[in-house]
Amino acid sequence: MSYSQIITLEQFIVDQQSLYKDADGSLSRIFRSIELAAKVVNRDVRKAGLVDILGNQGTSNTHGEEQKKLDVIANNIFIAALAKSGEVSIIISEENEDPIFLEGAEEEKYIVAIDPLDGSSNIDVNASIGSIFSIYRRPTASKTAKIEDCLQKGKHQVAAGYVIYGSSTMLVYTTGLGVNGFTLDDNIQEFCLSHPDIAIPTKGKIFSINEGNYSDFPAGVKSYIEYCKAKDKDTNRPYSARYIGSLIADFHRNLLKGGIFIYPPTEKSPNGKLRLMYECNPMSFLIEQAGGKASTGETRVLDVQPNDLHQRVPLFIGSTDMVELAVSMLNEEALVS
Repeated sequence: MSYSQIITLEQFIVDQQSLYKDADGSLSRIFRSIELAAKVVNRDVRKAGLVDILGNQGTSNTHGEEQKKLDVIANNIFIAALAKSGEVSIIISEENEDPIFLEGAEEEKYIVAIDPLDGSSNIDVNASIGSIFSIYRRPTASKTAKIEDCLQKGKHQVAAGYVIYGSSTMLVYTTGLGVNGFTLDDNIQEFCLSHPDIAIPTKGKIFSINEGNYSDFPAGVKSYIEYCKAKDKDTNRPYSARYIGSLIADFHRNLLKGGIFIYPPTEKSPNGKLRLMYECNPMSFLIEQAGGKASTGETRVLDVQPNDLHQRVPLFIGSTDMVELAVSMLNEEALVS
């Protein structure tokens, strides 16, 4: 592609500005802050093996999970960048138990939920990791932002996306007008449109699930796994099993190629493991905009009313036909039992 044909993320957002529900430039400024933070995190990820930013931090996050050094670094980078945007009143982060109320921005109308570094257990082995973000508009007109403003259903998101730091660095996002992907050009340090109008295939050939927990899965999930592994020429089975252990990496592959990612309820984690506000909701918004589906096994993810900032839910997400079949098998087995 010649440079005359390049469309940068900033150019694309400006061109799309008139289509946004809020066209005063506020959302664009938030995206510029996210883009800057992603570039800084990408820089640190790329040099992780050369400086002292690998390994454990020696502290735990709000979920009791041991923090990696890059977890803390990425969290600080995103918070600082969003604070400087001047458009965000509250930040919800996986790494912070309480919401962050930004000083001097109490009246601003946007809330951002972030997982600053998803898949951080993969950092030390050089596997793909990423950052997830979700943007909400404050529902109240009060002058002071409140924690109640944060507890919104996913269907009220105004934008969501992720950055994947892999063989190349990509930013994928939606504002409810489809899904577009941008790849970071290291030479000019710009995210450039590389994957316009992403649409997930209705049928897929990949299933992504941690089979190490198989014995703890509900009967319906076990049945679906066996279905995926069974030979059947008419449905092109068996399907391929692909699981990296990073939601972003598994989701990204399935989004482009077609497939399903499952993190079901287990005996150890009956409510699932993934967090609703800054993992499941943004990915569900993206997948629906790309023509796919996301369910908790009982209901549409975007319809779940959160009652806690760090609430967990099960997740079945990906190609529509695969999600519908997995959920139906889950519920059929539940009725039998």
